[in-house]
Amino acid sequence: MNNFFLLDAAADGAAGGMGISMIISIVAMLAVFYFMLVLPQKKEQKKVQEMHNSMEVGDVVVTTSGFYGVLIDITDEDVIVEFGSNKNCRIPMRKSAIAQVEKAEK
Repeated sequence: MNNFFLLDAAADGAAGGMGISMIISIVAMLAVFYFMLVLPQKKEQKKVQEMHNSMEVGDVVVTTSGFYGVLIDITDEDVIVEFGSNKNCRIPMRKSAIAQVEKAEK
C-alpha cells in the first residue's frame, strides 16, 4: 500500500516537470518569434516614418509603383508629385505611396 503512494507521487512529479518544460519551450518560441518577426518590422516602420517626416518640397521621390517625380507640395498625409518634364502632370497621392526619397541638391 505504501509503494502505491510513492509511485503516485513520482508520477505527479514527472507530469509537473513536463508541464514546466513545455511552458519554458513555448516562452522560448514566443521570444524567438518576437525577435525575428516583430522587432525587424517595427524598425522598418520607424525608418519609413522618419523618411516620410524628412521629405521636403523639391525632393526627388520614387513611388511604390516605380515612378520618379519631384515633390511640389506636402500636407499631413498627402503629397503632390510632379512627374516628367511636363509641368501639367501633377498627381496628389498618400505619403505611404512614397517608397524612396532622394534629397534635393542645394
